Amino acid sequence: MDSKSRFWKGVLVGALVTAFAGLVVIGAASGMMMFGRKVMPPVNTEMVEAGSGDEDGQKLDYKKIDGKLQLLEGLVSETFLFDQDLEQMENGIYKGLMDGLGDPYSTYYTPEEFNILMEDTSGVYCGIGAMISQDLKTGLMTVVRVFEGSPAAEAGMLPGDVLNKVNGEDITAMELDLVVKEHIKGDEGSQVTVNVYRASQGEYVDLTMERRNIEVPTVEHSMLADQTGYVLITQFEEVTAAQFIQAVEDLESQGMKQMIIDVRSNPGGVLDSAVSIAAYILPEGTIVSTKYKDGGTDEYLTKDKKLRVDSSRQEQFRDYPVLDEHEMNIPIAILVNENSASASEVLAGALRDYDKAVLVGTTTFGKGIVQNVFPLADGSAVKVTVAHYFTPNGFDLHGKGLEPDVEVELDEELIKKGSFSLEEDNQVQKAIETLNGQS
Repeated sequence: MDSKSRFWKGVLVGALVTAFAGLVVIGAASGMMMFGRKVMPPVNTEMVEAGSGDEDGQKLDYKKIDGKLQLLEGLVSETFLFDQDLEQMENGIYKGLMDGLGDPYSTYYTPEEFNILMEDTSGVYCGIGAMISQDLKTGLMTVVRVFEGSPAAEAGMLPGDVLNKVNGEDITAMELDLVVKEHIKGDEGSQVTVNVYRASQGEYVDLTMERRNIEVPTVEHSMLADQTGYVLITQFEEVTAAQFIQAVEDLESQGMKQMIIDVRSNPGGVLDSAVSIAAYILPEGTIVSTKYKDGGTDEYLTKDKKLRVDSSRQEQFRDYPVLDEHEMNIPIAILVNENSASASEVLAGALRDYDKAVLVGTTTFGKGIVQNVFPLADGSAVKVTVAHYFTPNGFDLHGKGLEPDVEVELDEELIKKGSFSLEEDNQVQKAIETLNGQS
């Protein structure tokens, strides 16, 4: 399948729930700024004028729509064999409206779905310990990473496994974030059976595991050959920037002379974390900017750790997490692949535009648009694509991705193997070779 025709959603299953239809982390606090999405104040639905359209005069013909809906409702009432669920029918109308936009990132959430997405997260989660992605076009949910020592690892789950059923229920037509919240997460000590399709064996496999409390770090690091520090970022959470700095400081204490940042299969997350990491590495300047329909812009700046907001045509500034003033001046390689998306692309694009890093691997996913979440007064919500974002040099990567400076595919044998060491990883070894050639 063409990787650029896919949009991957990722979550740390049972560790952190992320709704990657917009590649963002849903926080508990309304108004919290997240990657690709801002949760706006509630909108009073009674204040929305029926038939109001956008600024170019286009609007739906509500009289025609209402007449056709009444006709369909009459036909259903007279002929439909089974009982009608009126609430589900109403929600289907709203979901259909958003689906009609033809944008996989814009969607409608029922009050129940929105509550699930907005529930608080404490940092310790009861689940199975695996990272899963979903293809929005096919709905396939694929295991991207299985965490060492987790229930998923102990049950034999492997990267590449495709989810089919959970506890006997077919979940292939569901949204990944809701599958995680409603089916995979659960009480500590309870059992869950995940049925997966394993292409390497050409068969379906049942994996039964016991849910446990899991605390999964978003950053891992180690020292490799030739004084090369290796930092893996699995996704961007609020704590990721601080964990990244701790990793860098530890590697520097071990004599690090060059560094690899691995964001392969990192689906994104909280924008502030990616921006803070970029600001820690980069000199003064712009990290990422966005442009809205009305021409307004947002711009993250390294100077004073500020976000310049000009969406209302009036310049304002907002702090993002402040780290120590810092600039790194060692050779850096960033490992990327077709599942590196959103905040991962922000970090990789910014570092390359400043000539601070070389990209090694395969072309990134290419998710360069921004979503806002608008809660409605009845407890439901809509998520709408509102802006494009651009790298410091003004590159719009949406639908294109970032092409690597050094292109290298992961060896097929390693993909089949599923689990392998950094020393076996040919992309990691190519990154070391590339860095050695720069030093």
